[in-house]
Amino acid sequence: MQPRDLSDHSPYVPGRGVEEVARELGIDRSELITLSSNENPHGPSPAAVEAIREHADRVNTYPKSSHADLTDRIAEEWDVAAEQVWVSPGADGSIDYLSRAALEPDDRVLVPDPGFAYYAMSARYHHAGVETYPLSIDDGFTQTAERVLSAYGGERIVYLTSPHNPSGSVIPLAAIETIADATAEETLVVVDEAYGEFADVDSAIPLVNDRDDVAVLRTFSKAYGLAGLRIGYSVVPEAWGEAYARVNTPFAASELACRAALAALDDPDHVAESVETARWAREHVSNELDAETFESAGNFVLARVGDGSAVAEAARERGVIVRDCTSFGLPDCVRISTGTREDTREAVERLNDVLADLEPEAEA
Repeated sequence: MQPRDLSDHSPYVPGRGVEEVARELGIDRSELITLSSNENPHGPSPAAVEAIREHADRVNTYPKSSHADLTDRIAEEWDVAAEQVWVSPGADGSIDYLSRAALEPDDRVLVPDPGFAYYAMSARYHHAGVETYPLSIDDGFTQTAERVLSAYGGERIVYLTSPHNPSGSVIPLAAIETIADATAEETLVVVDEAYGEFADVDSAIPLVNDRDDVAVLRTFSKAYGLAGLRIGYSVVPEAWGEAYARVNTPFAASELACRAALAALDDPDHVAESVETARWAREHVSNELDAETFESAGNFVLARVGDGSAVAEAARERGVIVRDCTSFGLPDCVRISTGTREDTREAVERLNDVLADLEPEAEA
């Protein structure tokens, strides 16, 4: 007895974890600067931590009321109906829910290349095919309606990422509308705004109230600092609302995750601080790193360094963890998450030392 053929499924490759690297190097985790997984360096909101403590003795019950409370709170935040909010275990949970709701066997999805691997993974889990549209390093990964539509061939779902991971580029709201207008009536345009809080562009969520072919993904993992709790959501067209009960995983969003997210929504100062720090750090990395960088609206900066694997490995030996982007199809790049001001300054200094040490090898 064997599992079904999974040879078309590429495993998701996460950034190196601080505990893993600390064990490998035989050092304490506090000695490492971890800038590989786009995590919030300020941690979660203190209000979220307090909510976890307050509700910890209730984890023997299923998260029915907390799930409903969070759904209502998100709906209020975005001025949508509660039925349009699909709370999920991370934004990737919402990707699965939309795949379940939309995809028939042999349907196809259209995804960016490079891009978040889970778009394609979820589609293939549901026996759908995957097509790609290219984003080019040569023009800074610029996202346009023309680029997406030139690759479009009637796919059931089209994924847009704004800000895009790993580059940080954004797609304007007008371009999203153009894509939705130009695609077939049965095509759902899914806009992934996991890093949306960090960007100076309008969210696509208001489009959802005006049309039945756009959905938006959001998460509490990044700006809200709740990555370890796995809590996110999607906002879907009103006509899709009743499908949620048929496709969601029962009680997938835990009691503590829902309560922490509710508390985090009521602490805008923590989000504002996180966004301000990320914007400062993006500028510092772009200005001070001795490598080509790309304009980013996320909490990370993509840098072209020659040999991404070699730079990431050498940086790790110096106590800085960055993301080797080979798994994104960008072997000459690393992605550097934004840290605190102190950690960002120190990380850039160490990375510049690495780049200086490796430069003779590159020239040879």
